[in-house]
Amino acid sequence: MLPSRYFIDLTQPEIAAQLKHKPLVILPAGSVEQHGPHLPTGTDTFASNIIGHAVAERMDGLVLPATPFGVTPMHMPFEGTISFTPDTYMRVVTETCVSTARHGAKYLLILNWHEGNIPSLAIAAESLHRDHGMTVLTVQACYVAEELYGHSCNGLTHGGEIEALAVLAYRPDLVHLDRITNSSDHTHGHKMDKLRRTRSYQPVLTDIRSIAPTGWFGSPQHATAEKGVRMLADISDAIAKEATEIFRQLDSIQGGTAEIKHLRQAI
Repeated sequence: MLPSRYFIDLTQPEIAAQLKHKPLVILPAGSVEQHGPHLPTGTDTFASNIIGHAVAERMDGLVLPATPFGVTPMHMPFEGTISFTPDTYMRVVTETCVSTARHGAKYLLILNWHEGNIPSLAIAAESLHRDHGMTVLTVQACYVAEELYGHSCNGLTHGGEIEALAVLAYRPDLVHLDRITNSSDHTHGHKMDKLRRTRSYQPVLTDIRSIAPTGWFGSPQHATAEKGVRMLADISDAIAKEATEIFRQLDSIQGGTAEIKHLRQAI
């Protein structure tokens, strides 16, 4: 039994044996950005990492050491934010996963918590599949959280209860609910979030202040570590169940990595 699912915690022989046994790697994707006065700048990265590890335990995979940074120019007006350009981010993601493919990883689950990463991850996923033969599935874990807990947490809001719960499940000492003083107007925040999350229309907003002038909005006051642990388990169960079935379906219609490489060479 592996002592950890985190790639960087393991020795070379342990990794080699695990990739031979189950060639599945999970890439967490998050960001470093302001989350108000009560949550750490690494909220999205912490969320993707802890959910990634829980999913890896359920699916028998390894969690790759992903960059903590993401594509987050929207939050640059506030200190504490570090943003990659899309090109840089795509290159880091691609080269990280290609390295594992060379060592035998065949299945890649990208587990993302930061909405700003979505376009870049989609392009990187295409390359990892078509150019490097990996079977790739991207999961927007933040949306899975919203589906499961949005009704009880006032939706998926920046710095709100869902994000507080994700950090509470990982590092409760980093959550400072006693510092909550300046949540932006909820009605305006929800209206703008709804505007940018529709399938048909995608406006470009100048920065987070278009949604929340203070940089965050939501109602995390009642978040607890116990609820955070419960949310983590529910999200991880849901992702592991659905991802397992999707990979099974992909195998049945795509025939595996060797056939993908052959098809690519023939094009």
